[in-house]
Amino acid sequence: MKIEIRNKKAGFEYYLLEDFIAGIVLSGTEIKSIRSGKASLKEAYCSFSGNELFVRNMHISPYSYGSYNNHEPKRERKLLLTTRELKKLKAGIEEKGNTLIPVLLFINDKGLAKLKIALAKGKKLHDKRETLKNKDIQREIDRDSY
Repeated sequence: MKIEIRNKKAGFEYYLLEDFIAGIVLSGTEIKSIRSGKASLKEAYCSFSGNELFVRNMHISPYSYGSYNNHEPKRERKLLLTTRELKKLKAGIEEKGNTLIPVLLFINDKGLAKLKIALAKGKKLHDKRETLKNKDIQREIDRDSY
């Protein structure tokens, strides 16, 4: 069973400039909840605390069979990246209008949870309208091909 939890609004709200794959530091009940598909990236964002990168506001539902060991749903979680990647991201964030957003949460072949994050630039209102127009045109093309 393939687990892929997407941030659907990321492509609509932002221009995705560059992608990175990061590991996440999780507790036991968190990985069990992710494997059952009970996580959300809707309001999540990434930020630096010193030289470490954290994902904040990512909701992972409490594990139904976890007793007193259950985790807090919206706690901040450390992301694991190389020093070179962290420096590149820190330099990218310092540019005006850039931010780091989680795009995809998935389980890799080894059974580890990974988070695809993107260096992104916010879209203006007219850019969002253009995106909607292109999506409608593509939908019409797909309908006509059937």
